[in-house]
Amino acid sequence: MIAPSPNSVDVFVAGGGPAGLATAIAARRHGLSVLVVDGAVPPIDKACGEGLMPDGVEALLNLGIVIPDGEAQPFRGIRFVSGNKKAEAAFPRGTAYGIRRTTLHRLMIEHAQAIGVFMRWQAAVTGLHPEGALVAGELVRARWVVGADGAQSRVRHWARLDAHERKNVRFAFRRHYQLVPWTDFMELHWGRRCQLYITAVGPAEICVAMISDSPKLRLEDALGEFPELSARLQDAEHASSERGAITVSRRLRSVYRGRTVVVGDASGGVDAITGEGLCLAFRQAALLGDCLAAGNLARYQAEHRQLIRRPALMARLMLFMGNHTRLRQRTMRVFESSPGSFAGMLAMHVGAGSTRDYVTNGIALGWQLLRT
Repeated sequence: MIAPSPNSVDVFVAGGGPAGLATAIAARRHGLSVLVVDGAVPPIDKACGEGLMPDGVEALLNLGIVIPDGEAQPFRGIRFVSGNKKAEAAFPRGTAYGIRRTTLHRLMIEHAQAIGVFMRWQAAVTGLHPEGALVAGELVRARWVVGADGAQSRVRHWARLDAHERKNVRFAFRRHYQLVPWTDFMELHWGRRCQLYITAVGPAEICVAMISDSPKLRLEDALGEFPELSARLQDAEHASSERGAITVSRRLRSVYRGRTVVVGDASGGVDAITGEGLCLAFRQAALLGDCLAAGNLARYQAEHRQLIRRPALMARLMLFMGNHTRLRQRTMRVFESSPGSFAGMLAMHVGAGSTRDYVTNGIALGWQLLRT
C-alpha cells in the first residue's frame, strides 16, 4: 500500500527522473522528508547511450543502490573506432554497466520507496509559491524546492535561473537491437556527421545511440557512414522503436535562488558524447543532499562548478575531435601506436588519477601529435 503524498515536506522535488530520485534519496538519507512529483508514468525512458561508467556505478553505490546480477551487462572499457583506426583501453578500476534506462529508473524508484521517499506520479507541477510549490494549482509547503525537471526546466525558468554563460544543443536518437554483443567494450564510432555509441545492455541485446548536430539526421541514415557496423545490424531484429532526445551543454550563472535550486540537466550539463551525464547527476544529487541538510546552498553553487569542470573539459575535447577529421585521425594513429596514451585519456575521463597525471598525459599526447 502506497502512503498518500503529504502537503508539507522538507524537500519538494519537481521531476522524477534519475537526477530527481537521486536527490530525493540523498536528502532522505539525511533524515529529511521528501516528496517527488512528476507528470510521467514510471518507469521513465529517455534516449541515451545507457552506459554507466565505473565512477557512475560508484556514485550510485554511495546513494545505497546496488545493481543486482542479471539487471545489467558489464563492460570493461572503451573502444574508439574512426575509419580503419581503432583504439581501446580497459578502465583503470571498477566495473561499468550497460543498463536499460527503464531498468535503472525502476531500481531507483524501488530504493526510494524503501527508504521512505514520497512519490506522486501523473501530477503536474504548475508553479512556485513563497511557501513551496504548486501541484495542479494546489500548494505543497516545502522548506526547499528542487528543480530536477530536465534541460527544458520550468522550475529553472520560474526561479529566474535561465541566465547562462555557454550553451550548445545537439540531438540524439536511440534504438535497441536483439543481437549478441561482439565485444565487452563500449564502442564509440566516429563519423563525418555524427557519433555512434554501441553498448551491450544484456547478453543478447545492444543499444545503438547516435548524436549529431542535425535534428533531421536519423539512425538509419547515419548507419550508412559505418558499413562494418551496418552489416552487423542488418539482420538484427529491433528490440525497441527509435527514440529521440536533445543533449545540451550549458553552464548557468547560478544554480539556486532563495529556497529554489536546480540539479541534473536542469542545472546545466555536458554533451552526451562524454557518457558522464548520469554520474554527474548522481554526484550533484549527493552534494545537494548534504547542502540541503546543512541549509547551505552557497556551498552547492561553489562545488557544483567544480563537479562539472572535468566532464565539460572532456566534452569540449571530444567535440573538437568530432569536428576535425584530420586531427581525429592523427590522434587515432597516436592512440594505436601508443596504447598508454589512450589509457591515460580514459583514466582522466572517469576521474581516476591526479591532476599531475592529467597534465603529464596531455603533454605526452601533444608531443606525439606534433611528431605524427
